Amino acid sequence: MTGKLIFFDVDGTLLDHDKRIPASAKQAVRELQDAGHEVAIATGRGPFMFKEIREELGIDSFISYNGQFAVRKGEVIVRNPIQPELLQQITDRAAELDHPIVYMNDVTMKANIERHDYIEASMASLSLKNKVMEWDKEFYLGREIYQCLLFCTIGDEKGYREAFPNLGFIRWHQFSMDVLPLGGSKAQGIEEFVRRAGVRPEDVYAFGDGLNDIEMLQSVHNSVAMGNAIETVQKAAKHVTKDVTEDGIRHGLELVGLL
Repeated sequence: MTGKLIFFDVDGTLLDHDKRIPASAKQAVRELQDAGHEVAIATGRGPFMFKEIREELGIDSFISYNGQFAVRKGEVIVRNPIQPELLQQITDRAAELDHPIVYMNDVTMKANIERHDYIEASMASLSLKNKVMEWDKEFYLGREIYQCLLFCTIGDEKGYREAFPNLGFIRWHQFSMDVLPLGGSKAQGIEEFVRRAGVRPEDVYAFGDGLNDIEMLQSVHNSVAMGNAIETVQKAAKHVTKDVTEDGIRHGLELVGLL
């Protein structure tokens, strides 16, 4: 591979605050592709949650579930599910505390309860079109589950972290946390991409804005935080671009000399 390898987060990076792709970002991605660079998505979402985005941008490579399931040019290159025993333990603990869980594999997600206000409020913030949350309390049994959504308040978070030191927790909503294998991150997925693509570290770029982007921004040679990212995330990156609504992607690519 002779071009560069560029990763974009989804929410707050490719998607603006209204969950739309700015025209300037769409054009920028097209210019990168036309120049022979490889463009990929790196997100905490499941593959089925950003399928339309990939189609709109003509992207067939992605890191999903914060690095636990990755595909490069249509080929699965990373599978890192949560260990079944840990999945059972956190399911039991959440049931005791009346906290619902959504289990996520590579093709769908299902809740372990028919409905809950926390689930509805959290999922509504993602603006998923035509996605009705199905439920199956035993969906996790016998399946590879790459990530869970655990629905609880910020005050409940500490207890889970102490009880499950072998799991990773990333809060993305006031009522919801991502649960994933310990140490799982977008950075790990990028390592496998880089190995397979055969690119030099200095030819890898990443854009992000969320807490789940910190490891990625710290590890990638050319990292760019969005202007709408909080200070902690901005400090993890080598560069800071404008807000996503102010042509942040375009400005960032110009900042690092790719456009």
